[in-house]
Amino acid sequence: MQHANRTSRRRAVIAVICVLGVFAAFVIRLIDIQVVNASQLQADASDKTSGELTVYGERGDIVDSSGEVLAGSVMRYDLSVSPANVNQFTRTGDDGKKTKVSVEQAASEVGDIIGVSGKDILGIVSDALDENADSLYARIAKSVDVDQYRAVDALDIPWLYAKKHPARFYPNGAIAGNVVGFVGSDQEPLAGVERFMNTCLKSQNGTQAYQRGKDGVAIPGSVQTTQPAENGGTVKLTLDSDLQWYAQQRLAEQVTATKGTWGIVTVMEAKTGKIKALAEYPSVDPTNVSVTDPEDRGARAFTTPYEPGSTFKALIAASLIDAGLADPTTHVVADGWYYPSNGAEIKDSFPHGPMNLTLTGVIAESSNTGISQLGEKMSAKDRYEYLQKFGVGTKSSIGFPGESSGVLHPWEKWDNQTFYATMFGQGLTSTAIQDVSAYQALANGGVRLPAQLVEGCQQPDGTLTNAPSSDGTRVVSENAADLTVQMLESVPTEGHFGTTLQIPGYRVAAKSGTAQQGDGSGGLKSTYIVSMTGMAPAEDPEYVVSVTIANPTTIRSSAAAAPTFQQVLTQVLKSYDVPPSTEPAPNWPTRF
Repeated sequence: MQHANRTSRRRAVIAVICVLGVFAAFVIRLIDIQVVNASQLQADASDKTSGELTVYGERGDIVDSSGEVLAGSVMRYDLSVSPANVNQFTRTGDDGKKTKVSVEQAASEVGDIIGVSGKDILGIVSDALDENADSLYARIAKSVDVDQYRAVDALDIPWLYAKKHPARFYPNGAIAGNVVGFVGSDQEPLAGVERFMNTCLKSQNGTQAYQRGKDGVAIPGSVQTTQPAENGGTVKLTLDSDLQWYAQQRLAEQVTATKGTWGIVTVMEAKTGKIKALAEYPSVDPTNVSVTDPEDRGARAFTTPYEPGSTFKALIAASLIDAGLADPTTHVVADGWYYPSNGAEIKDSFPHGPMNLTLTGVIAESSNTGISQLGEKMSAKDRYEYLQKFGVGTKSSIGFPGESSGVLHPWEKWDNQTFYATMFGQGLTSTAIQDVSAYQALANGGVRLPAQLVEGCQQPDGTLTNAPSSDGTRVVSENAADLTVQMLESVPTEGHFGTTLQIPGYRVAAKSGTAQQGDGSGGLKSTYIVSMTGMAPAEDPEYVVSVTIANPTTIRSSAAAAPTFQQVLTQVLKSYDVPPSTEPAPNWPTRF
């Protein structure tokens, strides 16, 4: 009996020891959980039950001068499913009736909306489950629009989710595409205004924290904003989208008709320097960049310099008048060839014998030999400085990506031929923006204003930044500029274009340019870049228009650019209700 009691006591002691041991283990584990590793365990638990969402800020709009959107942001939605939870479900109709919806039916309904087959959607689900039987995510569609999203959402499928994000849209397509530019699939700016005004346009994403359930979906009411999103500013351009459309249509027609390779039309306000149209053909469509040849995705008006040709004769004439070396009636005998004493050889673009021309006649006939004889009265240094003041050899103040400054070699490096060639737009290169800006100076009484494409950046709080400078540069005297414009009136009335350049009721001043292109080895190609630049009304110019066409083959002269110049200038005068001319032209004599 005593042995049995001792055995019982021993068992009791062992049992107590075991209980105490288990209790001690629990206490130690509890201390480990609640004290020693509490922070880490809480973090691990939080990671499993909480999540973070990106809240996208909207990239700012690009608008024209009237506020019409040229580039904007729109919400798009990525659709995904939770493969592990894809099952039949019950749908309650508007009448309260409950119906069973199979997985196949649900997939077919979604597919009909987003333009894919239900079979393809089920294949995505199956592939995700093959890779991970507990998969909670598989994307079935990317960037569906708002209408599609709403239709899908109305299906009330419990295992289908949508994540919204901003995307870029360009309502006018290729109209002004060369100026507006485009962004990549990641919203990174790649070209045009999108790129060089990115500091204004870019947004700042925010974040939201949430608690999620077993299915990985946010628990209603648990979402909290931890960092608010910030939208980008609005870039307002000087462009008139309606005029841009018209200019681009007319340009496309003429480049195609003349079988040219590309063309540019620029319209600028004479008294402000604001660019109202900057049309190009071909032009990139920002909504479908990949279909456009890479060399057509930029803005040639800024990036492609060329020898401008005879349009520069007007700049030389204005310089000579300003320096007191000539006036509209100054005489010169211009033959088909001119052989100056320095050994250069100057040839006119058409064969002819001696012509008794005034400086006005030199402009009307576009005589290389005539402008060379009159221009040699001015030193190379002085002529170089005048060209610089006209903006030749200098980038515009716009800051467009990839903009070229053109080439104006220092006068000390001019050889004997270049000394003369620069008088008629050869031996140097310029861009379309530089050409129209130089003529703006003539139209504005001799003061060249900074070319303007961007009026400013309007921040979300309403403040305006990036307003351009309006400080002008005096290039020539008002008298020299006005007399030069008057001489340019002889081109539409007495030049080689008949009535092509004339606009009933308006005095038009213009100058043509035809430049044979160099082959890069000192020789010349058989191709030309032709242009027509001018203004109206000539007595008080309001707008400057310039048209450039590269490599026309059916009309190999500036006559290829003339019809488009007349059409666009006519539209400009009509669009802006410019009153017709009331003063007669001075009609300076072209011969003596």
